[in-house]
Amino acid sequence: MAPPGNRRPGYSRRAQYGTFFGYVVAVIGAGLGVLLLVISTGNASAFAGLRASADDAVAPAGRAAAATRSGTKSVFDVVSGYFTAGFRTARLEKEVTEARVRLAEAAAIADENRRLKALLGIMESEPKPVAVARLISSTSSSTRRYATLGAGANQGVAVGMPLRSSLGLVGRVLEVGSSTARILLITDSESVVPVRRASDGIPAFATGQADGSLQIRLINLGLNPLKPGDALVTSGAGGLYRPNVAVAVVTRLTRDGAVARPLSDPGSTDFVAVDPLWVQAAAPDAAAPAVLP
Repeated sequence: MAPPGNRRPGYSRRAQYGTFFGYVVAVIGAGLGVLLLVISTGNASAFAGLRASADDAVAPAGRAAAATRSGTKSVFDVVSGYFTAGFRTARLEKEVTEARVRLAEAAAIADENRRLKALLGIMESEPKPVAVARLISSTSSSTRRYATLGAGANQGVAVGMPLRSSLGLVGRVLEVGSSTARILLITDSESVVPVRRASDGIPAFATGQADGSLQIRLINLGLNPLKPGDALVTSGAGGLYRPNVAVAVVTRLTRDGAVARPLSDPGSTDFVAVDPLWVQAAAPDAAAPAVLP
């Protein structure tokens, strides 16, 4: 007869002893745990050595886990840093471009302010100009030095009237149309301007040269008193240019005078003022002097 399939432990003493000793070990373990808990509660440092030993035992595993976490974090940091740095670089490049545009605009505004202030100085100076207009064109690189003014007879411009910028004398009106005028620049070879040294009034004549400079010829020949750096202004002689308008600065000396550089460059001059003839301004009843082309 076959033995039953669900035999109880009681049929085997070995199984009974195993179960009994299992219960005993469990009870002893539980009691030992309670005892250790009570001791550690009453004295926290009682098992410090055991805890330290346990920590030392598991330290290699902790280091390995920490290294893994650090490596993973580094990889994520590198990837995220790459994209973040790219975005920041693009943003900074855009900001630099915008800053350059703003800087150029600020420089243009500052230049416009300086030009307008100079123009305002022209318009507020005495005598009151007949017109203030733009130089449309100039032949500053030709052997003959002419310019075209954007104002003519309709604005009161007449033949012989002198032109000046904020820096100094530019020339005189040679021909007049209804809305434009042809200007003979002081650097033209046919232009002769009575000048004097600003410091002491030594008289001379400033004649234009083909290279854009002025030839200064002294009226009183003898020992040349001019020096490089001397400022020359109009003398008012001849009844065309009013006195004390800046003309040029001496650059080098010659046997009978000097070579001077005009202060007002027509090529870089924007607006000019057209002054009335000085004789007319000084004496309205006097006849205007004849003006030769």
